[in-house]
Amino acid sequence: MSLLRKSIEDAPIVKKGDYEYIVHPITDGIPEIKPELLEEVVTEMEKHVAKMQPIDKIVTMEAMGIPLAAVLSVRMRIPFTIIRKREYGLPGEVSVQQVTGYSKSTLFINGINKGDRIVIVDDVLSTGGTLKAVLRSLKEIGAVVKAVIIAINKGDALKEIQKNFGISIISLANISIDQGKVEIKTC
Repeated sequence: MSLLRKSIEDAPIVKKGDYEYIVHPITDGIPEIKPELLEEVVTEMEKHVAKMQPIDKIVTMEAMGIPLAAVLSVRMRIPFTIIRKREYGLPGEVSVQQVTGYSKSTLFINGINKGDRIVIVDDVLSTGGTLKAVLRSLKEIGAVVKAVIIAINKGDALKEIQKNFGISIISLANISIDQGKVEIKTC
């Protein structure tokens, strides 16, 4: 995970109000997602997903989980679906109210059914607002969430979500940000 570590060390920090935000290729696509970095992150995710088989679907949230889920899907031959920011009005569509550290919005779940065995893949876990809302909705649908795999965990929400939802959350890198400085705890 040397490329991920180096890219985190080099990533700028910006403030949105009181919220310190890391601007990183995997979490923002800025400045660019180098194929070697994407490959390193997805290879590590693939090792974890391989241990969870059988999996019916890889699930991600729009937008920056999409590159991770797409590459993982192609490599593992597992379909993936995207929880979108746009409503389609399809039968069975479920809306999810999302609250993050810096915004509020609605997400829409399509293509996930009762009994589907899924793994959630995403770029970052920060406040946990999106993930908590999605997990509640997936539970209502009756999907079986085998685990959540996050590229970068920033903050303390991971342990709380694991405890409250009884689900394994695997993070490839654990960081904290304080006064504009990144501390890499594990990577």
